[in-house]
Amino acid sequence: MRWLTAGLLFAAAGLSVALPFVSATLLTLGLGGVAVATGVAQLLRVRGGDGRTIAFRALSGLLYLVSGIWILLFPLGSEVSLTLFVGVLLAFEGVMELAAAAASEGPARALVITDGVVTAILGGLLIAEWPSDSLWAIGTLFGVGLALSAVNLLSSPASAAA
Repeated sequence: MRWLTAGLLFAAAGLSVALPFVSATLLTLGLGGVAVATGVAQLLRVRGGDGRTIAFRALSGLLYLVSGIWILLFPLGSEVSLTLFVGVLLAFEGVMELAAAAASEGPARALVITDGVVTAILGGLLIAEWPSDSLWAIGTLFGVGLALSAVNLLSSPASAAA
């Protein structure tokens, strides 16, 4: 089953890297669908509680719902925003990894430093090339992530992967 799963992950990774525009658009539409579903779920929870709880839940639900509908109606524009968000997120995560490595003494410290540097550089590149990289970067990064997941699945011990 591990080999089948890894094979499917590699196939999806290859398609995602070969067709990054399609992959990015599908990911963006998926995010929009999840946001709409979350908004509906939040609005369904509005019934109970005091006035402030009801207001906050309703506002939260409306924000999710409107954002999700916006993403579904304008997926390409949403990809541009999503790319900037991912760039900032990666840059921040890289800096936090470097801070964690500086604050600890562990056997994997060099790996954490490498992870932090690579992640921060990727985030910086996304930010520096934004918005021109918006329509391919998310799909390509997703494909690389899928490939790394497949490698991780195959290289981990059988008992940990089950």
